[in-house]
Amino acid sequence: MAAGPAPARPTSARPMSAVRRALASLGYAVGLPVLLVVAWALATRGTTNLYYPPPSRVLTAFVSTWLSPDTLVRDVLPSLGRFAVGVLLSIVIGVVVGTAIGATPWLRALLEPMLEFFRAIPPVVLVPVLMLLLGIDDTMKLAVIVSGSVWPVLLNTIEGVRGTDPVLVDTSRSYRVRGLLAYRYVVLPAASPQIMAGVRLALSIGLILMVISEMFASSSGLGYQIVYFQRQYMVAEMWSGILLLGLVGVAVAAVFQLVERRVLHWYHGSREVARA
Repeated sequence: MAAGPAPARPTSARPMSAVRRALASLGYAVGLPVLLVVAWALATRGTTNLYYPPPSRVLTAFVSTWLSPDTLVRDVLPSLGRFAVGVLLSIVIGVVVGTAIGATPWLRALLEPMLEFFRAIPPVVLVPVLMLLLGIDDTMKLAVIVSGSVWPVLLNTIEGVRGTDPVLVDTSRSYRVRGLLAYRYVVLPAASPQIMAGVRLALSIGLILMVISEMFASSSGLGYQIVYFQRQYMVAEMWSGILLLGLVGVAVAAVFQLVERRVLHWYHGSREVARA
């Protein structure tokens, strides 16, 4: 006797599984930070040590210090603006120059020793030199950010363009897709996974260099304020500045993941199909 059709699964199963996955992701994201804060609060309960304030004191200092309109306008927003402009310049320079070098074998062979030389120089060492050449204004701070953030994008672009599948290149030539069209529709999309990996590194490096650039000969910015609090023994305020930098890093990483998903939708889709 033939078996009847299998009973259909309830339509609410998929929404429930999606809710469970969302709750699990949220738990993984906030679980460890919550445990660390609880451990911090227990370790500093009743302490009178100036250098190890409890989380409640740091949170109070965070609200009073960084959420005031004066501090936002004078320190936070200018720092974030310099960070955004510096990283954007690094991405543009890295992609344009990296594409030219990666697509030209003789240029790559000529510039590779020099690129390795300058990449090995820590950007922090260049701060005094850039101060002498550019002064102590925003131009110097942007130059410090670009001097370190450009390398991951540049080198990953070179490797991504150089590693483009020759079959794709030959196919594009067969269909008369050449010149700028070939770079737009073949070379850069093929290299985009490595380029986005370089952009991810550039974001973290740019945030670090933003703070470092504001610690030298500056009178405003997140880096300046954190050093000022440290020198004045305002430890809770200093820790609140570090907390703000961590939150900025989390926000930047979340925005980058959304952009990466949109830019590399074809790449993630092909990987999911391959795993299936």
